[in-house]
Amino acid sequence: MRFLVTGTAGFIGFHVARLLTQAGHTVCGIDGMTTYYDVKLKHRRHAMLLQSPYFAAHELMLEDMTALTRVYESFGPDIVIHLAAQAGVRYSLENPRAYVDSNIVGTFNILELARMHAPRHLLLASTSSVYGANTKMPFEESDRTDHPLTLYAATKKASELMAHSYAHLWHIPTTAFRFFTVYGPWGRPDMALFKFTKGILEGMPIDVYNNGEMQRDFTYIDDLAKAIVLLADAIPQAEAATDDALGLSPAAPFRVVNVGNGQPVGLMDYIEAIETALGKKAVRNYLPMQAGDVPATFADCSLLERLTGFKPNTPVEAGVRNFVQWYRDYHNA
Repeated sequence: MRFLVTGTAGFIGFHVARLLTQAGHTVCGIDGMTTYYDVKLKHRRHAMLLQSPYFAAHELMLEDMTALTRVYESFGPDIVIHLAAQAGVRYSLENPRAYVDSNIVGTFNILELARMHAPRHLLLASTSSVYGANTKMPFEESDRTDHPLTLYAATKKASELMAHSYAHLWHIPTTAFRFFTVYGPWGRPDMALFKFTKGILEGMPIDVYNNGEMQRDFTYIDDLAKAIVLLADAIPQAEAATDDALGLSPAAPFRVVNVGNGQPVGLMDYIEAIETALGKKAVRNYLPMQAGDVPATFADCSLLERLTGFKPNTPVEAGVRNFVQWYRDYHNA
């Protein structure tokens, strides 16, 4: 199969592309190499992928429709996995335009190309942040998502809505997946696990928001990548829309799927797992809740399990231990 994957120099895209090439699929990777964080890390990820004869890389911004069209049409993908985005909840408070450019315009361009050259299946990344101010737990795909708390969440919800309209109008089988706090080796430096590990090793205080009274549905990266690859085969069919168990839209070959561990972990327990893996205690700087943050996330992943037979289940202790080992190797720490 021929997969076009956007964001392959990024955390999630790298792992998905690697899993696909290991299975013998041909992958065309696209990444804009933005300077949101250390570009050297992005180049390292692409360099590793390029060791496979099944991978080719293209550096371009998704907002550049001319360049994107040239790559898309030349490659002719069977399946498109759109993972590229401006990530980070907190950074959306500082640079909101980056989210509109990447997450709205970039996604629109992918949708336009899918309209003109329809793949068998279009998959795109959303986020648990779309659940916003919801308090009912666990979050289910059928829950209303009308109250996003950050522009990041709003752009991701907009991407879902745009994709649904294209799926309806142009009959493009489409799956949007909502990720829950992904972590693991080759992660982004702006993520809590990266910051906590770095701070503890350097003896610097780590910022603990809401005085540590938070829970997250932490999802290990290998589980997430496997779920995405399995979902690529779960192609929505419009004629099956009357089957509510499949999570399909009644108006389009479109579905939304949660991808999480389904087991919320307290922030303090997460920090203790990092301390155990490092063999060193953290200096904790307790702070109030940050703007746009939520106290808890919790995924109902029963739809994912029905569609793929798979449920993420890596314990946080094991996932954190794997990250710490990678961090020490990568930074010679």
